[in-house]
Amino acid sequence: MEKALQDCIDKQAIYDVLVRYSHGVDRCDLEMLKSAYWPDGTDDHGTFSGNAMEFCETLIPALKAMHSTMHNIGSHLIELRGDEAKVQSYCVAYHQLPAPDGNGDIEMVVGGRYLDRMTRRGDEWRIMERVYVMDWNRNGPSTARWDGDLYGRLKTRGSRFPEDPYYGFFPAGK
Repeated sequence: MEKALQDCIDKQAIYDVLVRYSHGVDRCDLEMLKSAYWPDGTDDHGTFSGNAMEFCETLIPALKAMHSTMHNIGSHLIELRGDEAKVQSYCVAYHQLPAPDGNGDIEMVVGGRYLDRMTRRGDEWRIMERVYVMDWNRNGPSTARWDGDLYGRLKTRGSRFPEDPYYGFFPAGK
């Protein structure tokens, strides 16, 4: 029973790493993004392969050039191996960015998986090695609307760090 409980605790901690990664990417929060990786970890995203801290520092400026992103972590498999875990996580990611020709925006939706080797140091889990696998993608002109009877009345909108509502939702000390 004690092992089963520890496995649940470890799997939740691993899931929290995945969520921190998604939040860091979508809010362009460099420190949050880096907190998902060990400083000596690696990331191979296809367009970048190398040290995870360098990946984070390269990724944030590219994301800031986009209007918005949203990475959703879905099904995941976690195989615990002591202080190491083999993790596969499905991800669907939305990107809205300026069209290359300057006429409006385009939307890219990508479906893929993160293959992670996570390690525990002390009581903390982080990504030691990541490989991104793209399974499908869909691209086209943006259909986003920010006006009208419904969308025009929704005033709380997501943005990047530190302006996003997340950062002010729980004031310091509360």
